[in-house]
Amino acid sequence: MASQRVSEACGLIDEALQYESSWQRADEHRARFGEGVEYYGSSVGAIRATLRDTLRRYPELSHDELTTLSSQLWSAPVYERRLAAVILLQTRLEVLVASDLTRLEGFVRASVPVEIADALAHDVIRPLVRSLGPRDRTRADAVVARWSRSEYPVLRRAADVVNSDS
Repeated sequence: MASQRVSEACGLIDEALQYESSWQRADEHRARFGEGVEYYGSSVGAIRATLRDTLRRYPELSHDELTTLSSQLWSAPVYERRLAAVILLQTRLEVLVASDLTRLEGFVRASVPVEIADALAHDVIRPLVRSLGPRDRTRADAVVARWSRSEYPVLRRAADVVNSDS
């Protein structure tokens, strides 16, 4: 039942984002962010409205369902879907826990374009880490410290964002 709800929610989000698409905006995104993912051409406003409507339709989504939904959105290499995953997590930041850093690290590693990783680090990971209690914060700080020594530039960049004061 829960996985059916998550799949339905993901399908509704994807359908709405495609409906709200614009080939002109898709071309603008491609020119700005480059290749590596597909672009529907949906506006940020359309993404936010779609998520707001979806969360109203499925208000009872649990932590596991929300993180699974974010993973399903992320699984397709489409800019707007990945941005929707970031905004979804940002919107429901209060349900995230320290162990979610594993999933978020996977998202950062798979971030194309890098601006998606920046948004994820700034709007989700940094506030999550800062909201943790002392025990979980120590673990999270160790994860972020590992990122800062990573061979992956995108992880080092995310660590810099998490550790920044701004």
